[in-house]
Amino acid sequence: MKPSRIRLRRSCVAVAAAGALIAPVAAGGAASGATAPALIVPAAAATDHDKDFRHLTPAVAARLDAAVRDLMRETQVPGVTVGLWTPGKGSYVRTFGLADKATGAPMATDLYTRIGSETKTFTVTALLRLVDQRKLGLDDPIGKYVKGVPNGDRITLRELAGMRSGLFNYSEDEDFIKALEADPRRPFPPQELLDYSFKHPVQFEPGAQFAYCNTNLILLGLVVEKVTGRPLHEVVKQDVLKPAELHRTIFPTGAEIPDPHAHGYTNQTPSGKIEDATDWNPTWAWAAGAMISDLQDLRRWARILATGALLSPATQAERLKTTPMDIPGDGYGLGIFNIQGWIGHNGSLPGYESLTVYLPEARATLVIVINTDVLHDGQEPSTLFGEAVTRIVSPDHVYPGHKPVAPRQG
Repeated sequence: MKPSRIRLRRSCVAVAAAGALIAPVAAGGAASGATAPALIVPAAAATDHDKDFRHLTPAVAARLDAAVRDLMRETQVPGVTVGLWTPGKGSYVRTFGLADKATGAPMATDLYTRIGSETKTFTVTALLRLVDQRKLGLDDPIGKYVKGVPNGDRITLRELAGMRSGLFNYSEDEDFIKALEADPRRPFPPQELLDYSFKHPVQFEPGAQFAYCNTNLILLGLVVEKVTGRPLHEVVKQDVLKPAELHRTIFPTGAEIPDPHAHGYTNQTPSGKIEDATDWNPTWAWAAGAMISDLQDLRRWARILATGALLSPATQAERLKTTPMDIPGDGYGLGIFNIQGWIGHNGSLPGYESLTVYLPEARATLVIVINTDVLHDGQEPSTLFGEAVTRIVSPDHVYPGHKPVAPRQG
């Protein structure tokens, strides 16, 4: 499965950078941590073999509990929150493990969390609302708005949003990685990020293939600023979050994260040892991965994003036109993916991972929030938990439907 991912380094299921080994996980704070009571609303006349999505009965909830706990023991993930909702078939909301390994505080459903590349869905929505207002066109070249972009006269906004630009991914540049590791709390302005990318040759001709690239979203963020005359975080707040009624979703301008929040743990450190990355500055991810949200806002956003509630039907149709990624049934649209029928995005940056997806056939929403990005056998924690959950609740729509056979770059 391709997308997610803001990472400094390492191969991963979604987006990768330079290779680095997975460090041993520190002991403690794993699946044996405190859990919150399951919130289960079983539907009447429940059956256990629904095609698109099972009824969330107590029996199904028990299977989910066991699957999550087993996977936590295997991966040594500190804390996980899983939310499932579908009309007529019930809901399941449960927390597992620890939000803070130092204090032993448990995960909770009201915690803020960094959402990494799910930020892309907000940036591209801001862009597409400008398309609906006829202030720009998807087939405009990026050079019309940002000067100095390699192939800027030929790369379109559509190709940037669809990950088909051919530009080099700045988060794979060795100098960038060294700078971020040296001081993960310092700010990175957008132009500095572009400079890391543009010193590399283009990887392929515009539109020739799919390659997940964070540089694309930095450019789209600058386009939104140029067209609106406002900072990106203000545009997202006023033109996306406000009409979506997302009151606990934030585009930070620095390292701030509101209370209460989960602490995030990463081994993307110079030593490879796990550290608390909660207060690392996410400006290096900016329009590609800097945002913060919580479980209930992500639940609401999943449906809004997948159904196009903030866009015209025509623009949403353009957004959902997908380009194949690496396996049958998977495709990437404009800042959004369709993975075995689940529409949405995943996200990761040091210390945090999330998955927010919607299954239109069942009107089902799945949100998973995790407070680590430490890979397990080369795979993202969010991918592993997403797969474990969907195998139980939507066996005909298993996310992501495969395990990677080789590292991917993007």
